Amino acid sequence: MNLRPFGPPPPPYIPQQKGRDLSYWESNLVVIREKYPELGECLEQAKTGAEAALRVEAAASGEPTLAMGDLRIHSKHDPRREGKRLAETLEDGTGPIVVLGFGLGYVAEAAGERFPDRPLIIIEYRKGILAAALESRDLGRFLSERNLVFILGETRPWTVTAALRLFEGKPVLLRNRALAGLDAEWYGETERVITTWVSKDDINRATLRRFGKRWVRNLAANMTVIRDAPGIAALAGCLSGTGIPAFLVAAGPSLDLLAPSLPDLAERCVVAAVDTSLNFLLQRGVDPDFALVVDPQYWNFRHLDRVDAPKTRLIAESAVYPPALRGPFRGALLCGSLFPLGRFIEDRVDPKGELGAGGSVATTAWDFVRLLGASAVWIAGLDLAFPGLKTHFKGALFETRALAESTRFVPVETLSVRALRDGRPFRAPASGGGEVLTDRRLSLYAAWFENRFGLSPALRSYSLSSGGLAIPGLIPAAPEDLLALPPRRDEIRRILEAVFTRLERDFGSPEQTAARSARYDAARSALLEGLERIETTAREAAAVAEAALAETAVNRRDLQETLNKLDTANLIITESDVKDVAGFLFPPLEELEQTLTVPDSDPAGRYLELSARFYHAVAEAAAYNMREVRGALGGPYTHG
Repeated sequence: MNLRPFGPPPPPYIPQQKGRDLSYWESNLVVIREKYPELGECLEQAKTGAEAALRVEAAASGEPTLAMGDLRIHSKHDPRREGKRLAETLEDGTGPIVVLGFGLGYVAEAAGERFPDRPLIIIEYRKGILAAALESRDLGRFLSERNLVFILGETRPWTVTAALRLFEGKPVLLRNRALAGLDAEWYGETERVITTWVSKDDINRATLRRFGKRWVRNLAANMTVIRDAPGIAALAGCLSGTGIPAFLVAAGPSLDLLAPSLPDLAERCVVAAVDTSLNFLLQRGVDPDFALVVDPQYWNFRHLDRVDAPKTRLIAESAVYPPALRGPFRGALLCGSLFPLGRFIEDRVDPKGELGAGGSVATTAWDFVRLLGASAVWIAGLDLAFPGLKTHFKGALFETRALAESTRFVPVETLSVRALRDGRPFRAPASGGGEVLTDRRLSLYAAWFENRFGLSPALRSYSLSSGGLAIPGLIPAAPEDLLALPPRRDEIRRILEAVFTRLERDFGSPEQTAARSARYDAARSALLEGLERIETTAREAAAVAEAALAETAVNRRDLQETLNKLDTANLIITESDVKDVAGFLFPPLEELEQTLTVPDSDPAGRYLELSARFYHAVAEAAAYNMREVRGALGGPYTHG
């Protein structure tokens, strides 16, 4: 069943009136059909008879309770009270509450009553159990007045990430241990996906802490490219109506098996390569039409180092390592920036066009061929797994680097085992049948693909990697299926030449170039002026907080004047057009709180100390951005 955000609830639920001839099942289903029509269709054929061992009984309290064979799903004494006790373990927050095992709904209902503004993601492997809840309890108010998403066992566990993307905040789990144990494999995999999703924020923070300044330096150096390079929006729909498919080449280990067929496969499609597979194709006589790079790190640029691709156009995000944009390509086009500094300049100079970011360049590449309007996409090397315990194709930079770094005591085999182990591997269904080893990070990419396949069903996606991870919506295929299509390379060349001829005429005209240059100068000036004002304001506010903190506790009883000054500073910063740029390098607030020295017995002093640290961090972030923008000279660039 498809997942989507649910709109505002219908008019308030009216409970059954005495004398009305409506069973719980029928009245609950009225609400289900109105708010969740696909769920209603699924449940209408899932009455309790589908689970032969399922029994709904009366608890000592008089409430219905549930058992399956000898297994008690709820308390036989007071299931409602049991549900409330579990809900009381939840901490305050704003993120979604994920209920693993709905049962008769006591825990979910209690969680909704305790946190009425937080969404609930209901995960139930057995739809017969959900049907039993609708038959035995009046859940109409709960169903109509809560923001709910239902995920049933007929979907893959990865589907939960599509639900998590609908909501802000950190998700928390409530488990029905009996149900989670009954279907341990499915619930276990689902919980692994959720845990990985939660950990991504910690990973993102750690990555930002490590590479954030590098990304700002890259963007500052590439700002003139934002002015001078066209965006992918100019290519939108250029293949629509032609029936021409795309060939997306990722860098998984199965790419080795396709090497002899690559030149023939490329004759039939527009070819889009990820950065890690570009050299592999060039060495085998295939000049991709497009190569994609979005990772800003230096080691990612090394995939393009010394690559000579004069027939290939680069598709890049503006924070990539600067030499990548000045390499020997036929030209470069930018996709919309993922970072505040890049977005600030793009929005005021030349919006580029958005591509989906699923954490992997392959996810961006798929979204790019979708934007082109390809009739279908044939994908090679998208394993998202470790078939044969391999991580990439033979000779990939990762392998070469591992060989170079290996020693007598830490051989390349040890490095390979570490790479497999550190991702927390587990086994999952393979595309061609059986199972394959994957890990949490790769399963997140798979969830992104599954979600995008569902949102774009018209674009048929075929996998040429039979040993890769099975992903709903990705159709297994053989190279012979693609080779059966007619060659269309000459037609592809004519279409792309026409597109880029128009682009050069329009984007590269003297009038458009002059207009973009004027907008760029204005945007750069506004950026620097805004950052300077934020830095000045923040340093003054930090001084105010520090001066008040230096006072004795008795002398700072009247803090109103200080608070007014800090409020004024907050207003200036939060209303600034460049606040997101300055805030990009700002450390998590909890880090500042962890190092406070003023004791808890002096709350005013702690607030002032935290305020001083906060404003110092804001000032330093703004100053760093200013230094990089002012110091970046940019380099010669021509979009070809």
